[in-house]
Amino acid sequence: MAGHWYAIAGYIGAKMKGLKGLRSLGFIICLLFGFLITSLPARAQSVEDKPGSQAPQSVQAPATSTDATPENAPENPEPSSASAADPNYVLGPEDEIEIEVFDVPELKQTVRVATDGLIALPLIGRVPASGLTSEQLRQELADKWGENYLQNPQVSVFVKEFKSRPVSILGAVEKPGLYRLHGPRTLIEMLSEAGGFGKKGSSPAGRTVLITRKSGFGDLQPADGMHVRGPDQIEIDLNRLLYTRDESLNINIKPLDVISVTKADVIYVIGAVKLAGSFVLEDRPTVTALQAVTMAGGFAPTAARGSARILRTQKDGSKTEIPINLRKVLKGKVEDTTLAANDTLYIPDSKTKMATSRAIDASVSTFSGWLIWAH
Repeated sequence: MAGHWYAIAGYIGAKMKGLKGLRSLGFIICLLFGFLITSLPARAQSVEDKPGSQAPQSVQAPATSTDATPENAPENPEPSSASAADPNYVLGPEDEIEIEVFDVPELKQTVRVATDGLIALPLIGRVPASGLTSEQLRQELADKWGENYLQNPQVSVFVKEFKSRPVSILGAVEKPGLYRLHGPRTLIEMLSEAGGFGKKGSSPAGRTVLITRKSGFGDLQPADGMHVRGPDQIEIDLNRLLYTRDESLNINIKPLDVISVTKADVIYVIGAVKLAGSFVLEDRPTVTALQAVTMAGGFAPTAARGSARILRTQKDGSKTEIPINLRKVLKGKVEDTTLAANDTLYIPDSKTKMATSRAIDASVSTFSGWLIWAH
């Protein structure tokens, strides 16, 4: 092929030599033929070396088999998210479950566990689900479908909504409400789910947390920092729970438990003090009268320190007054009095000091007016 093109180029060149004035045109034509001779074989060789580069490759879609046989099924079906997160989660009424069978889309169902603990499924009817883990239910369904309908069915169970196993968290927490147990949880873990304890701006936590359990605490061993208030209720000291790392206080929480964090005690200081108001006892179990005055910024100049009174409301709703001479307390002549939760410490104004203060104010006002008139 290349020799043929060379012969043609030679012939054209010979003819062009006999044409006067056209030597340049012949030279150009010879160059063009030379380019064609050298480029065409190279291009042909490139096409022969890379036949697949010029033709698009066909893309085959994966075939979907409808034959539910062990050969086509996966060896281990993908576990549900609930079982992956916690294989010990026990299903209960109101839980919503998604059930799938590999290669049998007709059996895909989203069902809710009924109050009697059963779920209704095609072919096998009503099946108990409450009280089983996701893995146990998966195996139960595989056995029932495999008895008469399917050969080695590959079943997966996915818990979409956790509605059973509720726990109520009340009191001084950031997010009180109803929470679901997704598996074994301790007291501290449940308090964390509720956002922790309340802050100063809301309802600060007190010193104890109460756990109420209808089934009782028969299997619980009492420990330091734990007070058994009855067969169905215990009280745990929060400081010991949080700071001693005593695992015996961080008990496991069960469904239907009620966790109630007590609110911090409050006292009130009113009358002749600099900062009258309510004061939360967050980090101390009790406070004395002098400590309460300190929390209120100290005495006002007109305070009648010997005539203070504690106003206390009894459990039956009756009110009592407890006199206290803070002047003598300051001198160490009498003991300071401990305030109870919700007590009010009232410090009256001294009439003598009030009169003296008014006289001084009147004198200052008169003197100021005289100075203004004199100028």
